[in-house]
Amino acid sequence: MTSWLVTGAGGMLGRELAGMLRDRGAAVTALARHDLDITDRAAVASALRGARPDVVVNCAAWTAVDLAESREAEAMAVNGTGAARLAAGCAEVGARMIQLSTDYVFSGSARQPYPEQAPTAPAGAYGRTKLAGEQAVLRELPDHGYILRTAWLYGPHGRNFVATMIGLERQRPTVTVVDDQHGQPTSAGALAERIIEMVAAAAPAGIYHATCSGQTTWHGLAREVFRLLGSDPDRVIAVPSTELTRPAPRPAYSVLAHHAWAQAGLAPLRDWQAELGRALPAIVAATPAELV
Repeated sequence: MTSWLVTGAGGMLGRELAGMLRDRGAAVTALARHDLDITDRAAVASALRGARPDVVVNCAAWTAVDLAESREAEAMAVNGTGAARLAAGCAEVGARMIQLSTDYVFSGSARQPYPEQAPTAPAGAYGRTKLAGEQAVLRELPDHGYILRTAWLYGPHGRNFVATMIGLERQRPTVTVVDDQHGQPTSAGALAERIIEMVAAAAPAGIYHATCSGQTTWHGLAREVFRLLGSDPDRVIAVPSTELTRPAPRPAYSVLAHHAWAQAGLAPLRDWQAELGRALPAIVAATPAELV
């Protein structure tokens, strides 16, 4: 039986993955931030030597995109240095490592889906720190390191766009959402399933794009949430990104291609609309009562 160690197990994806593994009877060590600080070299080495996992999935990350602009060194300590320390520890104990990454490693200026080997060019601090983590894992684990780039992640645990829209649908007569940023909404459940599937399939090491198929805008996603809730999608008003001022630049186009899955004998993840319909009831049930 494959043994697993999941870092960042208190976050959206970490909780989903650890719970799914437990439900399937897998041997899993789930470590939240208070259990393991991945920036602490000695703590990382101790955790890996103690657990001796076959697979490490690094869900620990600095995800505050805007805050990273003013605190890049702190973000780099987690996303870059922390990933490097985990990778070095995996090399020592002979574990495979799956590093979660992001569409922000690209510039966001493309007009066609980014293939896995497209040149990276992050436009902001968050993307730079996540790219550093990718590079460290591939350097330390050339034959046993996996990069899974995902985007627009949502699920029943933690703050995310879909949960926010569920709350706003109950609170406001209309909501304004940007309509000029294109991407692929991806459920944490679908991503967790894919991580388990790729390990079972003995997928080759390398870079994979783990986003749901198809594409939309934030405005399109919000309209679909309203529609699935039985509400009028026209309550979602489209606005350009220029009306929202944020410290960090957002990719205008972050649609990712899915060519690498064929190497593992796996199809790309499901269409984003189908997956949203499947995932939404659990998110509605988990949304705090004061928001619904």
